[in-house]
Amino acid sequence: MNKLFYPKLAATNIKKNGRTYIPYILTCTITAAMFYIIRSLSLNAGLERMAGSDTLTYTMGLGSWVVGIFAVIFLFYTNSFLMKRRKKEFGLFNILGMEKKHLSRVIALETVYIAVVSLAAGLLLGILLDKLMYLAIGKWLDAPVTLGFYISWQAILTTLLLFAAIFLLIFLNSLRQIHLANPIELLRGGSVGEKEPKTKWLMALLGTASLGTGYYLAVTVKQPTEAVLIFFLAVILVIIGTYLLFTAGSIALLKLLRRSKGYYYKARHFTSVAGLIYRMKQNAVGLANICILSTMVLVMIASTSSLMLGMEEVIDARYPYDIYFEAANFDPAAQEALAAQTDRLLAGRQLEKTEETAYRYLSFAAHRSGQAFSTAEGVDYAKLDGVNSLFFVPLEDYNRSAGQQYTLGEGEVLLYSNREKYAGDTLEVDGMRFTVAQRLSGFLGNGHAAADIVPSHFIVVRDMEVIQRLDVFQKGSYGENASDLQFFYGFNMDAGRETQLAVYDELFEGLQTYQSQVTHRSSVRVESKAESRERVMSLYGGFFFIGVFLGSLFIMATILIIYYKQISEGYEDKERYAIMQKVGMSRGEVKRSIHAQILTVFFLPLLTAGVHTAFSFPIMSKVLTIFSLTNTTLFILCTLGCFLAFALIYSLIYSLTAKAYYRIISR
Repeated sequence: MNKLFYPKLAATNIKKNGRTYIPYILTCTITAAMFYIIRSLSLNAGLERMAGSDTLTYTMGLGSWVVGIFAVIFLFYTNSFLMKRRKKEFGLFNILGMEKKHLSRVIALETVYIAVVSLAAGLLLGILLDKLMYLAIGKWLDAPVTLGFYISWQAILTTLLLFAAIFLLIFLNSLRQIHLANPIELLRGGSVGEKEPKTKWLMALLGTASLGTGYYLAVTVKQPTEAVLIFFLAVILVIIGTYLLFTAGSIALLKLLRRSKGYYYKARHFTSVAGLIYRMKQNAVGLANICILSTMVLVMIASTSSLMLGMEEVIDARYPYDIYFEAANFDPAAQEALAAQTDRLLAGRQLEKTEETAYRYLSFAAHRSGQAFSTAEGVDYAKLDGVNSLFFVPLEDYNRSAGQQYTLGEGEVLLYSNREKYAGDTLEVDGMRFTVAQRLSGFLGNGHAAADIVPSHFIVVRDMEVIQRLDVFQKGSYGENASDLQFFYGFNMDAGRETQLAVYDELFEGLQTYQSQVTHRSSVRVESKAESRERVMSLYGGFFFIGVFLGSLFIMATILIIYYKQISEGYEDKERYAIMQKVGMSRGEVKRSIHAQILTVFFLPLLTAGVHTAFSFPIMSKVLTIFSLTNTTLFILCTLGCFLAFALIYSLIYSLTAKAYYRIISR
């Protein structure tokens, strides 16, 4: 036999099955390119020169793991569509005299051809787009980007090893399917699942219970730190419930439709429902995959875009002043020295303060029970259940900083609550009882208080004597972990970003001077909005990049699954509709039946993904508060916008793949 027989046969097979192989090769190419890009970015030395380089590098490294795991699962899964279409062809070869070892050689050569083409094209595409992605990150983070063309040989090696392992696994799985099947089974491989499936009520109930539990956990979570832990459990339960319900619940739904005589005994419904019932066992997994991928796209892009769009709001809340100091146990003399030092520095640069505030405060955590707050020992603060942050400021300091003239009687306080409304007219802290004289609409800027993930209550008390008594109580409860009395001093100035950074650097270097003027227990730190902005942008920009990057990858996966689903079903339905036309169904009725069948199933994953996303909203809102994003309205708008945009893309995919389906049926 000619030595080139098998190589030519393998190449011919790929060419003749171009309708199914070309999308697969393109998918392998794009997946390899995206893995190389994310891996190369994680190794790019240029990221180290950007603000927040540690966060960026870690985020990109984590993204490369996600893409790698996704590539293994997704390419392995999509290859099953190809094998299903090819089984009949392999069975025919086997009957005509080609042994299974010869089929194995053909499959091996086909796998090698696809691997070589995909990896070569993928690496080339990845190298070309890698610089573009690096420039995009630099643009998002407003960071300087070095010129030059960067190729990561380590990323190339990692890509080659990963995808060589993936294609090896795909090849071994194909061999398993060929060698375990006899020629007759191979010939009927494309028709597996034609037996009407039984209604599995137990599976449907388990799916409902799993999905309901996941929804319940997502909706009832209270604390942000608890949300992070519960989120992954809820995700697993929702995924399990989705697969079980699509497998068992869809069959039950279709059988219920079949029992409805008014719906079932219509030409367009009769054929579509009957066909779907017989094919749903193998159809359900694909639909569940589409639903899960769609949900992942919606949740990721909605949350990361919310962070990116709400970044300025977060920065303003977390860093309320251009420059601010926070010091523990700062005495009045040191406070005056600190203000005088900043005045001299700004005067030397011919700058003036446009806004200034200074106040003393005491902040500590307490467990809330009704209207009582306690710092008693034995409270489980790890769970944060019922834990609140209390923030006390003397009236004198508040009036001076806020420009107010409030007066308070004995035991009276002014109150402002953040994240959780306090409805009572009285409150008790470690046995000290207070009456709420007035509720405030806002409070003095303090970044750490704004960043608290637990409910916070800002309380203006009559004088420092009250604060000192509270300090004694919390120190008695917390010991070495107790909070210190703090001094906050912040100001804005009419200067650009570079000038603000220069002022911050000088103040930071001069901290030793300030430190020498206070007691040994004191500590002082300075923070700058301009300097901190770069770190926040690095964190949020990295998340946004990963969200869009992975979202694009998952959308591509969704498109391919839908495409193969339509193509596979087109070939399976072709003979069925041909028979229906022979027994009297018109071409128009066939088209309407096809349209009803596709619509019945095609948009079910999208609607289910919308429901999943809606139930994920409460828990994702809590997770986002860890990143100081509390603007629920923004998150709602981003979620709705992402769903509408994705629904538009999904409908476009439907339109394009439905045409391919019609062409197959019409031949």
